[in-house]
Amino acid sequence: GGMTGELYKQFAITIAISMALSGLVALTLSPALAAKLLKPGEHGDQRTDFLYRFFFGPFNRGFDYLTQGYAGGVRFIVKRALLGMALFAAMLVATYGLFQQIPTSFVPSEDQGYLYGIGLLPDAASQDRTEQVGQQVSDIFLRTPGVSGVVAVNGYSLLDGQIKTNTNTFFVTLKDFEERKTPATSNNGIMASVMREFASIGEAIVLVFNPPGIPGLGTTGGFEFWIQNRGSGDYKDLEKVTRGFIAKSKDHPELSGLNSTIRTASQQLYVYLDREQANTLGVPVETVFGALQTLFGSAYVSQFNKFSRVWQVIVQAAPEYRSRPDDLKKVYVRSTNGSMVPLEAVVKLENTTAPDLVTRFNGFPAARITGSAASGFSSGQATAAMEALAREVLPEGYSFAWSGETFEQKKSGSASALVFVYGLIMVFLILAAQYEKWSLPFSVMMAVPFGLFGALLTVWLRGMENDVYFQIGLLTLVGLAAKNAILIVEFAVMKHEEGMPVMAAAVEAARLRFRPILMTSLAFILGAIPLVIATGAGANSRHSIGTGIVGGMTAATVLAIFFVPLFFRLFEGRGSKKESVATSEGAETVAIHQDQPVVSELVSEDRRDA
Repeated sequence: GGMTGELYKQFAITIAISMALSGLVALTLSPALAAKLLKPGEHGDQRTDFLYRFFFGPFNRGFDYLTQGYAGGVRFIVKRALLGMALFAAMLVATYGLFQQIPTSFVPSEDQGYLYGIGLLPDAASQDRTEQVGQQVSDIFLRTPGVSGVVAVNGYSLLDGQIKTNTNTFFVTLKDFEERKTPATSNNGIMASVMREFASIGEAIVLVFNPPGIPGLGTTGGFEFWIQNRGSGDYKDLEKVTRGFIAKSKDHPELSGLNSTIRTASQQLYVYLDREQANTLGVPVETVFGALQTLFGSAYVSQFNKFSRVWQVIVQAAPEYRSRPDDLKKVYVRSTNGSMVPLEAVVKLENTTAPDLVTRFNGFPAARITGSAASGFSSGQATAAMEALAREVLPEGYSFAWSGETFEQKKSGSASALVFVYGLIMVFLILAAQYEKWSLPFSVMMAVPFGLFGALLTVWLRGMENDVYFQIGLLTLVGLAAKNAILIVEFAVMKHEEGMPVMAAAVEAARLRFRPILMTSLAFILGAIPLVIATGAGANSRHSIGTGIVGGMTAATVLAIFFVPLFFRLFEGRGSKKESVATSEGAETVAIHQDQPVVSELVSEDRRDA
């Protein structure tokens, strides 16, 4: 379920349809095409043919030598079962170690061609001051290589969606990927460059964010962490705990750019209505509130039609009559007896401080902290650091929760493992039905760990992360690794049924299927190379899935093909012994049953003679 389930569903539908079409073409059109193209006598005399003498001939002879060497290696492994199983166990241990070593994440951060910027000024900052800071930030963006344009929205906070005079929001568009081929002009390079220059702006805190890897999972890239107050404390206590948490996070190198928009000391004007005085003067309470809303806010009155459109009528006081608190003294309301009463006669003004936004998460008062993993660390490592810090810093009565990408990452923790296990079970059941045995499919399934080892090793060498796209690639390797093993096991079974011993059948099958295995594997590996070296939008996602399947398929081709014959010998040899024992027991039983009538006949003949 969730976002991870949607990703797996899209992948499964795509692969299922493509494989169904591929199978249809392989079973129908490919034989017809082969019969049309491959005809005897069309390749000329091999002794005089130029291509055969200088290319195909040497290539075939070299491949024959390679096949002989491969058969010798298989024969060496098959004869030394203990050594082979020891190497296999060592590979399993290395695979487990790589699983523990590679950092985890949900989806990789992508260069999507645009960035977000946030400017935070003190609470008392005016709109003019905010616009000046916005101009400075825009100038820094525009002179940065790789930036195409900037749209500044002064007075709007992207993080919490509020309209406030002390915040800026910037939408930064980057140049085309063809013009940004250096690390300095990538999204991460641009963010690092501008953040160094933003440090010189003393009037505001300016932050830059990458958009989320999947649209809709959070406002910005990185993580969204919530501190929840589940006790009896107020919002001032919540802000104090949140600020202390952010200050303590500077001791953790895995974390970067932590910030929160919680403000409990924002200046506010509190209007106190004296209800007894209003009742004495005959002024209804709803009249007072209606006047305040209409003049200092706005009120919808009606609508009218003109120019084939519907226009709304909104009533609001002119700006010069609602710019200062003293403007309330100029407002009059009508009492029940028809007289006009000044509004200041029933209300009192008081300057106070209070939260500018009261947020709740899962029903509890909460403060949101946004941040990201520091350079060189994965989102999984940043998540672990935040949770460890929360358990250390948060006092009693406070808890934490996640939202956005990190919430999906936590929710999908065991889902990928379950999908992988179900994939293995399905392949095993299909093979068991094909071979009509429970033991023989194990010789095919034992090739899957080699694919996992190769995928993990390649990702680790490239310094990448174990994300959901890489896990989808691992699921693909189940079928790809099993495919190579099936080619060997299928022929080994045929050779064994023809009368060859199990060991000789395994070696002969490996030798016969070596060329088809290399051809199909190399075709797949070379076809996936563009994913490994992809650039542009979505490149990191393609790197994750491409690197895993290329590394895994390489290991399944180079390593597993030496061990599959060994597994066939171990599992099929054990099954053959059971079958031979059962056959010998059946033969003895048949002999006994055949002898019994003879004995009875002899006895009856003796009785007749008597």
